[in-house]
Amino acid sequence: MIVEQVPVERFVSLLSEQGLRVKLGPFNVQIRTKLLQLANQLYPLYANYELIEDEIAEFHVQVLPKHSVRRPFASFVRFLIDGQSPFPSFPSDQALAVLEWGINLAVAVRTNHLLLFHSAVVERNDGAMLLPAWPGSGKTTLCTALVHRGYRLFSDEFGLMDPQLGDFLPVPRLMPLKNQSIGVIRNYLPEAVLGDEIFNTQKGTVAHVRPPKESIQRAGETAKAKWIVFPKWVANAPLKLEPLPQSEAFLLLASNSFNYGMLGETSFKAVTQLVRTCRCYKLVYSDFDRVIAALNELTDDT
Repeated sequence: MIVEQVPVERFVSLLSEQGLRVKLGPFNVQIRTKLLQLANQLYPLYANYELIEDEIAEFHVQVLPKHSVRRPFASFVRFLIDGQSPFPSFPSDQALAVLEWGINLAVAVRTNHLLLFHSAVVERNDGAMLLPAWPGSGKTTLCTALVHRGYRLFSDEFGLMDPQLGDFLPVPRLMPLKNQSIGVIRNYLPEAVLGDEIFNTQKGTVAHVRPPKESIQRAGETAKAKWIVFPKWVANAPLKLEPLPQSEAFLLLASNSFNYGMLGETSFKAVTQLVRTCRCYKLVYSDFDRVIAALNELTDDT
């Protein structure tokens, strides 16, 4: 059963009482909150996720109201994972952003059997494409465009790689657009489902994009990487898709990993094999139609 098959009243009840258990790719997450506004935001955005009952949840998270002595008339929330709060309280109207950041944090710090890259990952023609990039490079915006134009979403944030098998695991979660990217995507992809704009966060204005239904339904299908593309959006720049030496790709990829140092020799061997078996590129773009056409040509040339 998926979320949209549950009446909204039941959805709210699960969140506020025993907790809503959903499958987010390879992870089972239990979410609890009594905040009605957050429940109403989650219901359409989580519509296509599978509800689970009997399986163990790796992460138990909560978003709770918090009152401030210094600001008694202000409304705040705090995020908890397994009863612990990993960061300070936030204004209550940022609850959805806080929940998504908190789940990301849980994945980043508690998933050490997999190699985690700070990378968007999409799939086309039975091959995964990694889009590793530093914040501000436009990887989430590009990822959003690609998955609404025929690519399958693995993640806009995490490249989850089994270091032994070399497979990438999908974790198709909400994609957070920031600031000007929100209007850009609304105009370019009118069919995309976006949540409310959340203002004045630590990252500016944020709005979350619901992943395409097919990407969520196929979240159990892994893929091996065939392409590694390091993207950067530059206003009005002509499209450039240039081959990248494997040695440079290795250094860039290793530096974009959350746990490369923790896994030691396992990481070195896995990243070495990854860059040897992938075609590696640097990408500069400003126009969606042109970059999608270029990446289609690249992924058709298998």
